[in-house]
Amino acid sequence: MVLRLILGDQLNHNHSWFQEKNDSNLYVMMEMRQETDYVNHHIQKILGFFSAMRLFSQNLNSQKHKIIYLRLDDAQNTQSLTKNLEWIIEENKVTHFEYQLPDEYRLDEQLKAFSVSLKISTKTYDTEHFLSSRTQLTDFFKGKKTFLMESFYRMMRRKYGILMDGNEPITGQWNYDADNRKKLPKTHRPVEPLVFNRDVSEIHKLVQKQEIKTIGNVNAKAFFWPLTRQESLQLLDFFVKNCLPNFGTYEDAMSMQYWSIYHSRLSFSLNIKLLSPLEVVERAVEHWEQNQDEISIAQIEGFVRQIIGWREYMRGIYWNQMPDFQRLNFFKHELKLPDFFWTGKTKMNCLKHAIGQSLNFAYAHHIQRLMIIGNFCLLAGINPDDIDEWYLGIYIDAIEWVEITNTRGMSQYADGGVVGSKPYVASANYIDKMSDYCSSCFYDKSKKTGQKACPFNSLYWHFYDRHRAKLERNPRIGMAYVTLNKMPVEQRNEILKQAEFYLDKIEDL
Repeated sequence: MVLRLILGDQLNHNHSWFQEKNDSNLYVMMEMRQETDYVNHHIQKILGFFSAMRLFSQNLNSQKHKIIYLRLDDAQNTQSLTKNLEWIIEENKVTHFEYQLPDEYRLDEQLKAFSVSLKISTKTYDTEHFLSSRTQLTDFFKGKKTFLMESFYRMMRRKYGILMDGNEPITGQWNYDADNRKKLPKTHRPVEPLVFNRDVSEIHKLVQKQEIKTIGNVNAKAFFWPLTRQESLQLLDFFVKNCLPNFGTYEDAMSMQYWSIYHSRLSFSLNIKLLSPLEVVERAVEHWEQNQDEISIAQIEGFVRQIIGWREYMRGIYWNQMPDFQRLNFFKHELKLPDFFWTGKTKMNCLKHAIGQSLNFAYAHHIQRLMIIGNFCLLAGINPDDIDEWYLGIYIDAIEWVEITNTRGMSQYADGGVVGSKPYVASANYIDKMSDYCSSCFYDKSKKTGQKACPFNSLYWHFYDRHRAKLERNPRIGMAYVTLNKMPVEQRNEILKQAEFYLDKIEDL
């Protein structure tokens, strides 16, 4: 008997494993406290994973594949991946063990050690999902000091012939990011997002009965995330037809009224492998090719860059840098994450909405994550360990390979410049430029000091002042220090004093 392990983020219906039925193959899937408890997860994330896993296993059953599915409350469930595998191997007289390569370092190490301990033969398989191998980024940048995402992105475009004319981009221009930074106009009404309506209350009751600690909110009788391949394809189709025409233009925009705007919200389906990145990109490009009068090149290029550029690049960084990456703290930040990250109760309107949306939907788009939540954490000097744990727990699409590279790397610059060439920080001016948050905020976006002065304004300069030794020579930051140096000493001291007052009272902001 051959035992094949399927992890919760390996729900790839098109994997070669499933193309032939063989009675000697026994599949196993597990719901485990090992996975629910390593961070404090959003309730929607746990329900999303377990529901999708159960539906996937049912599909395998319907195709006559033999499968053991361990539910969270099964009497035989030890809640440990390797301990469960041990008794399953013994009980079923397994002579050979196979698994698909995990995307998380901790699981990769756990399964490697387990395989070595076995007296039976083992074999690993690729997940047949990503467009690049674990080591492709490392190989591509061999001998280089920096890993420039744009270079990797262009290589990927050439490799797969996406939006290409031979060896060059179809328009002669690779990147349209500069065209994709528009604020949502006041009178503009984005399309109503497609959501699903599945009753997952049975699993919700199970999670509650097991007393699993979670964060966030859910309507378990009307779960709105896609949980099957069919629903995921439906969401993809909805995106290309209804959102792609405005995706690029407003991909950085933020709104108090609209939580989804024109974003695809396909990341959960992609990250658990119900969809493949290549089919997503090809579907979007096909629709753009047929509707070029209505959809500009900037829209499709921005989307393609996120999927085959940024997503693949971040995975490559992960396997290049782990496990050291998870301990990096370039600025030596140590401040505790404020309590309002768990409640959304803060007078800062931008954070109230970005965190509140995260608690309600287990989702926020990349600018809310980077330039509102991450920006505040970096300016305030929050410990990257706390930030990693929060991001990994709260977002339904957060799996460590994509979460930690974006938070500890891109967002917090805790890696000292592996992912980004400069820290991504901004004052209220940027937030107001890209959102409607500032219009009804308790704080005054225009004030750096004094009563009701926006905390982002003083924290921005305090960040640059306290990290001068590490950042002043960075060529991409030069102007910030020119401005800081030109400030009258009295004004600068007043701003720094204001920031220190806010940092002392961070729980009350």
